[in-house]
Amino acid sequence: MNEELINVSDLNQYGYCPRRYWYLHFFDTQGTNYERVEGTSLHDSKADRGGWVDELYLEDEDLGLKGKIDVLELHDDLIPIERKRAEGGDYYWSDELQLAGYCLLLESYLDESVREGAIYLYETDQRMHVRITDDHRDAVREQIETMRSMSAGDVPPITDNPKKCTACSVRSYCLPEETLKLEPSRMPSQEWEEYV
Repeated sequence: MNEELINVSDLNQYGYCPRRYWYLHFFDTQGTNYERVEGTSLHDSKADRGGWVDELYLEDEDLGLKGKIDVLELHDDLIPIERKRAEGGDYYWSDELQLAGYCLLLESYLDESVREGAIYLYETDQRMHVRITDDHRDAVREQIETMRSMSAGDVPPITDNPKKCTACSVRSYCLPEETLKLEPSRMPSQEWEEYV
């Protein structure tokens, strides 16, 4: 196949904002923000105990993915667990998509179906189980194709949701407010009008 494998975590980056992923992928502008530093710290300070495998790396050329499962629980069913900061006890579709990507990698590795994963939310100490459906699997495959078709010369539009830009680590490269002031015809939504 010889195409570059997509990091499963980048499914989440793209799902959050295609423009963010574009900067990270083509210009390696992975900045440091509070969420990234805290996330690394929380990963590094995790407890060690039996019944799971930490940070299992898998890749699959046919699928076009590679990635490291945060935790793989080893009980009756193997359950991949993705850790998230998730303010307010919420997680997003992009988080589910990332979890589904890990499940697809695990399915390929085991040659058996993985029907469930979990998202662990640090802030609320909650573990949210997610049933992995064919819709998840199809969405992962479609997004991989979309991400692979991106080019350095085709900048994605600014996100419709200006709140996503507030803590974004690529904001200083993306310059959404400045771009919209210079090119008001690119205004993605009414929500942006109060920011510009």
